[in-house]
Amino acid sequence: MSETPDQLTVYSDYVCPFCYLGRASLEQYRERREEPLELEWHPFDLRRDKRNPDGSIDHSAADGKDDDYFEQAKQNVRRLQEEYDVEMAQELATEVDSLPAQMASWYVQTEYPEQWEAFDRAIFDALWTDGRDIGDGDVLAELASSVDLPPDEVRTATGDDELQAELEDAFDHASRKRITGVPTFVADGTAASGALPPDHLQRLVEQS
Repeated sequence: MSETPDQLTVYSDYVCPFCYLGRASLEQYRERREEPLELEWHPFDLRRDKRNPDGSIDHSAADGKDDDYFEQAKQNVRRLQEEYDVEMAQELATEVDSLPAQMASWYVQTEYPEQWEAFDRAIFDALWTDGRDIGDGDVLAELASSVDLPPDEVRTATGDDELQAELEDAFDHASRKRITGVPTFVADGTAASGALPPDHLQRLVEQS
């Protein structure tokens, strides 16, 4: 029997409420496992088609999402909040730009991989539990400090052009892998999308 730990890959964007809820479900599944489960994160930019050349978001750009779409999304968020017993400060975060947070997270995953999960969780909680702006470099630096990461390095990472180019390559990677929505979980070549219940994650990881 292999001694290699099980691994789960997740494609996600911090401004996606279903990514936050999916991560809550994942933690419930991990808590009942006897063996550790390694998590590998791949970034995904939900706002990529609305970005200007300078990286800013054109909120006036049409994306086909109307009031009915957002109302349905809110209803789904409320349903999953109850199902997973998750409290949230907001149901949607349409005005928040996650790119700085993704750049900071990408930097931490590369330079401080052992602390990445704690930082990732801190970013999610800051937005969805505390309602903070994760597009603010000072907020991200404070979150870094809270999990024993160097705040100045993380703040600098949010404005690093080379790092942003790396992140763009990662977004292209997701596109080549035909990832069209988040969260998407991948285990042993099998992918499943959505804020999956713990039992579904178990079947995906354990292939049973």
